[in-house]
Amino acid sequence: MAQAAVALLGFVAILFQINEIRTNNRATSARQAFLGYTDLAFKNPKFAQPDYDKIKAAGGDEQVQYESFVTYFLYACEEAIGAFAGKREWLASCDYDLKPHLPFLCEKNAAQPAYIATYGAETQQWIKTALKTASVTPPDCKLGKT
Repeated sequence: MAQAAVALLGFVAILFQINEIRTNNRATSARQAFLGYTDLAFKNPKFAQPDYDKIKAAGGDEQVQYESFVTYFLYACEEAIGAFAGKREWLASCDYDLKPHLPFLCEKNAAQPAYIATYGAETQQWIKTALKTASVTPPDCKLGKT
């Protein structure tokens, strides 16, 4: 009987370790994604704090690069917010960086709703809430002075 109890205790300890390893790996992956986004923002300040009308006017490659930048940003935030759900500072950081991209996301969602649908339900809701809070709505999709 004692051997069975020790074996069961050992099994429970292994399950706990596996869960801890999974949690730590997710946190490491999220940090790496966010650091990648930060590096991208440092190297592309015109996309980090965009003049969206200017980007649209440039057309072609510039628009594709900007969309890719926003896609990477949203992915990094989705990973960070998921991995650090109890740490409000990650959401606050993403909220801060999201605001200048709201006009793009508003237009993209109006023209191609499938773009935002590629993200998880929480990220979709986060974007929709940010758009509503900032009063960024179609058809003009302009960011107010709030």
